[in-house]
Amino acid sequence: MEKNKQLMWCYLMHLGYNMWHSADSHLDTKYGKASTVLRFDLDAWNAIIDKLAASGFNTVVLDLGEGVKYESHPEIAAQGAWSIDFLRSELNKLRAKGITPIPKLNFATTHDEWLGEYSRRVCTPEYYQVCRDLIEEVCDVFDQPEFFHLGMDEEFTENQIHLHYAVIRQFDLWWHDMYFYIEACERKNVRAAVWSDCGKKNIAEYVAKMPKSVLQTNWYYWNYWDDVQADYIGMDAFQYNEKQIQGYKTHLDLFPALEKAGFEQIPSGSFWNNDVNFYNLTRYAQKLISPERLRGFMQTAWLPTVNETLSEHFRCIDVAAKAINKD
Repeated sequence: MEKNKQLMWCYLMHLGYNMWHSADSHLDTKYGKASTVLRFDLDAWNAIIDKLAASGFNTVVLDLGEGVKYESHPEIAAQGAWSIDFLRSELNKLRAKGITPIPKLNFATTHDEWLGEYSRRVCTPEYYQVCRDLIEEVCDVFDQPEFFHLGMDEEFTENQIHLHYAVIRQFDLWWHDMYFYIEACERKNVRAAVWSDCGKKNIAEYVAKMPKSVLQTNWYYWNYWDDVQADYIGMDAFQYNEKQIQGYKTHLDLFPALEKAGFEQIPSGSFWNNDVNFYNLTRYAQKLISPERLRGFMQTAWLPTVNETLSEHFRCIDVAAKAINKD
């Protein structure tokens, strides 16, 4: 694959990180529990964005969460959260390095611990107003970005079995709220982007009900592929049983379904499972998705932006750079 500067080569970064378990969770997870203090090191941030720019990335999807002292709702902010003015200055610094910032706030009930007290008030009039306020404010701070990532992944019962407070929206209620978030973005002339997880339960319903304007970021982190003709690497190192393969196909089936239905896509990979996933995902998707609908790719580390994780971020960037800079 030749390097294509028109593609969005995205890296997911976290400013806030309260997206999983409450502070009193019984699970002993190193970073998963919510914290009242922002877990973020500016030195790590600066080093990562320098590395991204040098490696060919041109987009950062920034998960804001509790990491901003929003003027509309400062009560959400963690101790040490960025002011709006400082956030603006850092966004300009990204742009000066050739990196486009895209905002992300995850409104899935599985990942909304960052909302603080409002995560316990889902679907109330107060909740809707807070969500609209935040979306509109962030759109303004990012100077009306092309996309706003709304998250919306893993809002299923099986993803909340360890949460102290578990709530899922289903059926028409999930779609009502999805349309609410999309409309809030569109009122600011910004396109919504989402994780495509809901489609894995019912592809036909998903492609029928999801507006075609919404950018799809279906994630796939493994190294099983159903197109043996693609130019893959590292295939011999992985052996999967039939049960695993059927599970992986559930994820893979979304890519052709979204393409057939006419959605723009940014397939998302990771080094979470293995180091060849991102490279092979680019091979797979470029054979499957038409160039006019393939907007780019996103690499994810799912680690906080702190000095302790810097070497892992660098490794995550390096394995993606092999795909970005392939001759």
